[in-house]
Amino acid sequence: MAVADVVILSGAGRYADPWHPFAETSDALAGLASDAGLTVRVADDPDAALAVLDDGVRIVVVNAGDPEGRPPASAERVVEAAAALDRALQRGIGILAMHAAAASLRDYPAYERAVGARWVRDVSWHPPIGETRVHLVGDHAVAEGLVDFTVFDERYTGLRLLGTIEPIAEHEQDGTRHPLVWARESGRSRLVYDALGHDDRSYESAGHRELVTRALGWLAEATSASR
Repeated sequence: MAVADVVILSGAGRYADPWHPFAETSDALAGLASDAGLTVRVADDPDAALAVLDDGVRIVVVNAGDPEGRPPASAERVVEAAAALDRALQRGIGILAMHAAAASLRDYPAYERAVGARWVRDVSWHPPIGETRVHLVGDHAVAEGLVDFTVFDERYTGLRLLGTIEPIAEHEQDGTRHPLVWARESGRSRLVYDALGHDDRSYESAGHRELVTRALGWLAEATSASR
C-alpha cells in the first residue's frame, strides 16, 4: 500500500472532547489536502499513528483535543511514538496544527517545542463563537497574495508562547490584536499553527480554506526539499 503524503491525527478516543466535531473537521481538512494534489489518510488513534509514522509521510495534521484526565496510552506506545516523531522532525516534515491542537499530544515534548505555544487551562480563552474578521499580517510566504477574510469560528487567545513565532494572521478583541495563525521552522521541518477550525462552519469560509491550502503547500515544499 502506498504511503499517504498527509496523515491527519483526528480527535477520537482519549483525544475526543464534547465540544469539537473532529470527524467532520478532519474530513474537511482531508478534502483540502486532496484538492491540493496530496494523498491523505485520517487516523483516529493519534498515538498509534505516530508510532508507525512512515518516512514517506510529508505532513502530519494534528486535529485533536486535550488528553488530560483521560486514560493514558501505554508507556511502550508513547516511547515508540515519541521516537518516531523525533526522527520525522530530524529528517524534515511539515506539521499543521489546528485549533485544539494547542492542547493536544501532551505526552510529546518535541511536538510542544514545534508548535511553540500551549493552551493553559484557566489562562487561555476564546471569545464567544461567531463571525469575525481575520487580518493577514507580515510577509510570510503563506500569506503572500492573501487578503483579510471573515469566518464563523472560535478564536483561541492567550496561549502560552514558548518560542518565537512568525505571524501570519491576527484577530482583534476589545481593541487588542492577538496572534491567530503563525509559522515556525526548525532544521528541515516546518510548522503552521492555525487557531481556527472549531467546527465545519470554519471551512465554509473561502478565505480560511485558501489559507489552509497555502499552509499545506508551504509545508509540502519543505519536505520535498529535504528528500
